[in-house]
Amino acid sequence: MRITLETVEHVPFAGGASFGATGAYERLAGKIRLAVDPKAPHNRVIVDLDKAPKGADGLVECVADFTILKPVDMSKGNRRLFYDWGNRGNIRALQFFNDAIHSNTPREAAHAGNGFLFRRGYTVVWVAWEGDLLPGDGRFVLDTPVATENGQPITAPVRVEYILDEPGVKCLPLSGRASTRSFPTVSLDTSKATLTVRPYPDEPRVKIDPSRWEFARLEGGAGLDGSANETGVAPSDQHIHLKDGFTPGLIYELVYTARDPRVHGLGHAMVRDAIAFLRNDASAKNPLKGGIDKAYCWGRSQTGRAIRDYVYLGFNDDGQGKRVFDGVLPHVAGAGKQWFNHRFSLPVVPAGQQHEDHFNIADRFPFSYAQSTDHNTGKTDAILKRPKTDPLVIHTQTSSEYWQRRGSLVHTDTSGNDLAQPDNVRVFLWASSQHMSDPNLKKPSKGVCQNYVNIVLTTPLFRAALDALDKWATDGTTPPDSRMPRRSDGTLIPMEEWRKKFPQIPGIMLPSGPNALKLLDFGPDADEKGILTVEPPRVLDNQTYAVMIPAVDADGNDLGGVRMPTVDAPLGTYTGWNLRAQGGGYGSSHTFTGSYIPLPETDAERAFTKDPRPSILARYKDKQGYVRAIETAAKKLVADRLMLEEDVPRVVDAARDWGRPRHDVKTLS
Repeated sequence: MRITLETVEHVPFAGGASFGATGAYERLAGKIRLAVDPKAPHNRVIVDLDKAPKGADGLVECVADFTILKPVDMSKGNRRLFYDWGNRGNIRALQFFNDAIHSNTPREAAHAGNGFLFRRGYTVVWVAWEGDLLPGDGRFVLDTPVATENGQPITAPVRVEYILDEPGVKCLPLSGRASTRSFPTVSLDTSKATLTVRPYPDEPRVKIDPSRWEFARLEGGAGLDGSANETGVAPSDQHIHLKDGFTPGLIYELVYTARDPRVHGLGHAMVRDAIAFLRNDASAKNPLKGGIDKAYCWGRSQTGRAIRDYVYLGFNDDGQGKRVFDGVLPHVAGAGKQWFNHRFSLPVVPAGQQHEDHFNIADRFPFSYAQSTDHNTGKTDAILKRPKTDPLVIHTQTSSEYWQRRGSLVHTDTSGNDLAQPDNVRVFLWASSQHMSDPNLKKPSKGVCQNYVNIVLTTPLFRAALDALDKWATDGTTPPDSRMPRRSDGTLIPMEEWRKKFPQIPGIMLPSGPNALKLLDFGPDADEKGILTVEPPRVLDNQTYAVMIPAVDADGNDLGGVRMPTVDAPLGTYTGWNLRAQGGGYGSSHTFTGSYIPLPETDAERAFTKDPRPSILARYKDKQGYVRAIETAAKKLVADRLMLEEDVPRVVDAARDWGRPRHDVKTLS
C-alpha cells in the first residue's frame, strides 16, 4: 500500500475564530493518492480489483478529494478524529452536529454553526469514497479505475430507474442524475434495450416502443439573429431522450447493455487506509502526526449504509489487525447496507423504498448487527462478526426507516421476533421524526405530498450520541440503553394492528403499509462474486421478511423510542410516512418523507371537524403552558443522557411562539 497527501490549500478556518479551550482551527484540502495491492488478503474482497490497471509496482491507484478542519494547536484538541462519510459527495456533519448552513467548502464562520464539534476539540475529516460522482458543486469525488477483461471492455445488463416530480423533462443522463457518471451503452440501437413504464412497483411493466425514445441528449441555446432559443438532438451513449417527456410520478425503468464498470469497492479501501494513516502515521507526511488517539465516524442514509457495509466486509481491520474506527454512528440507514462493491454498481442510487428504487439491492441479509438466521434460506450471518476489530456502534433511525427502510429488521430476526443485540451496540428510534430533519427549516410545506412535511428537529440527539460514544470508547462509560420498539412490550407491531391504533383524523389518507421486503434473485453470482446478471431481478414471492412498525399513542405519535420535546409535548401528529398527492403514484409513500398533521387549535375546531385528538388549548391552556411542557420534556432527556444541557435553552426558545415558524399554528396568539 502507498498513500500520499497532496495539500493544495492550507488556510485559517472561520476567519481565525476561537472555539472555547480548543482555540482556532485551520483548513487543509487537496488530494489523497492511494495505491493498493490487489493480492493482499484484506483487499481480495474488492470486486474486480484484479481486473483494474496496475502500475509497474503491481499496485492499483485511486485518487480522492479530502478536507481536514483541525486545531491550529493540536495539543489543545481532544485527540479525536471525526470522519464524516458525507452523502453523495456532500458534507453533512456540520449541518447536523453544529446546526450550520450546508457547504461543501466550509471556510466561513457561518459554516461552523454553533461550533459544537470544534468546541469539543475534534479534528474533522472528509475523504471521498464514492466513485460514480462527477466533479461540481464542491462534491468530494473519488476517481476509480475501469475494470477490463484481458484488455477488453466488460459489458453486462444494467437497470436504471427514473421517477420525476416535475413535468417537462425529456432528457436525462443514463444514471438519472446530472451529478453522476453514466455507464455508456454498448449500442445506440434502442431495439436492443428495454424502456418500460408502470404506475406502481408491483404493477406489470409496459414496454415503450423503441421509436418513442433514443440514446441521445438535448442541446439548447440562443438562436441566430435574436430568434427564440432552439434545441438540437445529438446521439449520446450516456443519455436517454424520451420524445414525449416523462410523466411525473410514474416509474420508468431502462435495462440496457453497458460497458466499463468502475472498481467502486476501492471506496472502502480509501476510507480504511486514509483514516488509518491519519491516526497512526507519525511522519512529517501526516498533518495530524501523533495527535490522534481515537477515531469515530458518522454517516446518514446512503453513508449510514456504507458504514454498515464497511464493517460487514471487514474493512475496519487496517490490514495489521488493528481497528480503524473505535466507534461508528450510522444514522437513518435502516436495515440496508451500501452494496456498492459489485460490478456496475451505482452507489448514488437510494436504497429501496415503497415506490422509488423499490428493487435496489441494498436490503439483503444480514440486516442486524447480531447473529441471526434467514428463515428463507437457512443462512446464518451478522454485520458484526470480527470481535477483535469490530467497533462500538450507536445506530440511530427515525420513524421513516420503519416505514420505508425496513428498520425493524435491524433489531428483529427475519420473522419479526425481538433479537438481542451485542453488548457493543445500541439502537435508538428517534420517535415520530423523519429521515431528513433540516435544522434550518423555516416553514412547513407539502411539495408533492398530501400532508405537511414532518418538522421534528432532532439535531440535539446527534450531539448527545457523539458525547456518549466518546465516553464509551474512552473510559468504558456505557451509553444509555437502547430505545427502540419491541414485540415483547407491544410497541413494535404489524400493519393491521397499527391501523386499529392510529386516530381517525378527518381527511387523512393512511398508508397501505410499510415497504414490504421479498427475497430477490439477481443471479447466482450476485453475492459470491458481486456480479448481477438478472435485470430486473426475479421476485421470489413466497420468500418474504417481516417488516414491523412502531405502535402509536392516541395522537398517532410513535411509542417505544426517544421522543424529542416536540413529540412529547405535541402540536400535531408527526409520522414517518407521507403519501403522494393526486398524480403518478397517488397514495404511495413518498421517498423518505414524513408528515406533520396539525392538532385542532381549539375545542370548537375539534368539535366541528370531529377530530379525535385533544386541542392545543385543552392541552396547554396558553403559550406559557406549552413552553413549560417543552422544557420539562427537554430536562427529562438531559437526565436520561439523551440530550445535552446546552440544548435545553435552544429547544425552549424555539417553542416560545407556539413553535412557529416550524409549526403551522394559525389562530393562537
